[in-house]
Amino acid sequence: MLFDRVKVFTVRLDNARAGADPVFSGGQAVAGRVLLELAGPVRVGSLRLRARGRAHVHWSESRSSGSSTAYTQSYSERVEVLSHRTTLIGPDTGEITALPAGCHEFPFSFQLPPTLVTSFEGKHGSVRYCIKATLHRPWVPARRARKVFTVIEPVDINTPALLAPQAGAREKVARSWYSYHGLVSLSAKIDRKGYTPGEVIPVFAEIDNSSTRPVLPRAVVVQTQTFMARGARKQKRTVVASLSGEPVGPGRRVLWQGRALRIPPVGPSILHCRVLHVDYTLKVCVDIPGTSKLLLELPLVIGTVPLHPFGSRSSSVGSHTSFLLDWGLGTLPERAEAPPEYSEVVADDVAAVEQSPFPLPQEDSSVSLGGPFFAYIQEFRYRPPPLYSEAV
Repeated sequence: MLFDRVKVFTVRLDNARAGADPVFSGGQAVAGRVLLELAGPVRVGSLRLRARGRAHVHWSESRSSGSSTAYTQSYSERVEVLSHRTTLIGPDTGEITALPAGCHEFPFSFQLPPTLVTSFEGKHGSVRYCIKATLHRPWVPARRARKVFTVIEPVDINTPALLAPQAGAREKVARSWYSYHGLVSLSAKIDRKGYTPGEVIPVFAEIDNSSTRPVLPRAVVVQTQTFMARGARKQKRTVVASLSGEPVGPGRRVLWQGRALRIPPVGPSILHCRVLHVDYTLKVCVDIPGTSKLLLELPLVIGTVPLHPFGSRSSSVGSHTSFLLDWGLGTLPERAEAPPEYSEVVADDVAAVEQSPFPLPQEDSSVSLGGPFFAYIQEFRYRPPPLYSEAV
């Protein structure tokens, strides 16, 4: 075997910090260099660079016929969300370039598209970004180096749609066999649709138990991953946060005056990808003995840009005041507080996640609470959010 004179061949990005993948968002410039260390002179045909981002989903479904499996159907789809190519060495004439021994650096830079899809790792799909350098030499196998980077698309909750209150009401007849036990009604409301990790959702609810049995109210935040390929869909739901109320006795009415439900460090909503979505829902439910539970769902969007302390915050406070008056509540939520900085979320919550309070013990509860999103959280501490007037 011939001695390979290439001692080091790697890709480095200029703004990468040790131990963490660099984080970007749409429209930003990516700059770096390809490092090549040679033990002796080397003839190079070309040095090419490619940046790629790809959303990929895949799953299989078994079709049964009696006691045996008839066949397995596989679904797969790929969407390229980023593609950039450049040549660092190698003129179009195809001439060979001779490089002397020593260290060589080949800088590069390119602009990301204005909008991208947030990096994601799920059970049936992923969104991944990387930069790959390929070194071609005559009569020698090509050498390749790869650098992964993370993309977090900003989701600004300071918009009218995400600052709007969400509310609903449901009722259900409590039955067991042919016996009628009365009516159970549920109303719930939250002051806005958009939240960021680490924030507390004040849940306002009214549980009216006109039945003859005690009922138990609960609230959970559910993450739904939806994968799409060839006209089919596959969904995976995970409970990421929950709270339980006290039992409500027969003939009693209970009010939740802003029960606190904290959002853990989960990834943001992904709403604009052709092959996968990540959605969040607040589910307020009442467990009724002998009857299927009474369920009310309110949509959520998990963002990356926290609620601004000025401008949009004043409109939020105004809507929150009318929100309380509409419900006849003169008291503030149990844990009224401003949204924390992302750096505080990591400091308080990463250790807690390692101790496994999340995901909660559910049959389908494998959710990645780590990964690229934590890298973005660390990056965000050096970028205070802009004023709302600047953002719009």
